[in-house]
Amino acid sequence: MERLLSNHDKFDLQQNYRRYLKFRDQREDANRAMQIAKASRVWVAGLVTLLFALASDFFLGASAALFGLYFYRLLMARMKTSQADEGCEDTDRWFASKGLKFEGRILYFRDDKMLEHPLDPFDDGIYK
Repeated sequence: MERLLSNHDKFDLQQNYRRYLKFRDQREDANRAMQIAKASRVWVAGLVTLLFALASDFFLGASAALFGLYFYRLLMARMKTSQADEGCEDTDRWFASKGLKFEGRILYFRDDKMLEHPLDPFDDGIYK
């Protein structure tokens, strides 16, 4: 027996599907930015300039600037990641309220345990 979705939810379903994919792409980009920010070795340069800070105020300022840059990049990447995660969770809850779930980027009915019947929200055949 094939399940059908309400025709009244068609527009909202399609828009939320696009929104979910957008948030998912943003989350992947933000995670990549977080990895790049963590892998940055700017803090090493800040540490080296901190060693020279005993002799000069310039090096103390340069060290503070380098540490500030490193932590700023980490903070911005963390904020982007959390915003994308929030958006994914919100749209995920909306789909759960309609009896649907995501596995990766593919949409299924919640009771489809074997994930045999993926849904295409842009196919008119799944609406009644």
